Amino acid sequence: MSIEPNPPTLPRRVLGRRLREMREMAGLTRAHAARRCEMGAQTLWRLETGRNSETKKMVINALCDTYEASADDRRELLWLVDESRKDGWWHSMTDAVVPEAQMYLGLEQAARKVFAWQTMIVPGLLQTPAYRRALWEIAEPLGRSIDIGSELALLQRRQERLQDASEFSVEFALSESVLRQPVGGPDVMTDQLGHLAEICALPQVSLKVVPFGAPGHLGLTAKHFVYLVFPDHVNPVLTEPPVVYVEGFTGALYLDKPSEITQYQAARSSILQVALDERDTQRLIEATAREYRS
Repeated sequence: MSIEPNPPTLPRRVLGRRLREMREMAGLTRAHAARRCEMGAQTLWRLETGRNSETKKMVINALCDTYEASADDRRELLWLVDESRKDGWWHSMTDAVVPEAQMYLGLEQAARKVFAWQTMIVPGLLQTPAYRRALWEIAEPLGRSIDIGSELALLQRRQERLQDASEFSVEFALSESVLRQPVGGPDVMTDQLGHLAEICALPQVSLKVVPFGAPGHLGLTAKHFVYLVFPDHVNPVLTEPPVVYVEGFTGALYLDKPSEITQYQAARSSILQVALDERDTQRLIEATAREYRS
């Protein structure tokens, strides 16, 4: 099953960024621009951050008038509105996706490169169904309304991109704690670690483990995060800058300020400097799997 190349989350973000840039070039504050267009400042903030669920062309035209946008810029923004209205493939799986996760799914599917650092659990793109089910059972007392069957189908759909060597590359860095934390018991972990060993063979996937004895590194303070890089657009102003996704227990952060991106780039470099190479990582994974079997 093919993955759509242009999910709606990215057009919304690009649209918002372009609106913000045009407002700043016009020398207007968000509150001032909102008043001119007879909308709330909060509404404009949601537009500029890509958090709006639907954008009306009438609103975009009003903003273009206020910012004295060129005809080319206006056409560009209206095209982005059309793109943002297309449903992502996950919209048919509403019983498997909480609303706050939809933005991340869109970014993940649009990205051409992903780096994920995880300190406690296997990242979703690498999880086996049994491991995912075990995590679901741990969270079940919290009263989540997610159907596990639909969630596993969603997970499988996400993981299809790992087979797409021409369009997608992903780099995982895991703390050794991820291998040692017995989610679901020995059988589940044996199967999960076997899956990790198989994933290592994919040319577009890099998997490295930071062992317990590694020197100090920025991953100790950065904790877990995902760094996403997006494809270049033929029009450079439509190329979306990198985004860092930081998931919390009850919410998530999307970081895209240049200063924030620089810090997470430094964290990535620091983590990889102390990680085992891919061959030694595979040996550690296989040795840990043998321990679970014994």
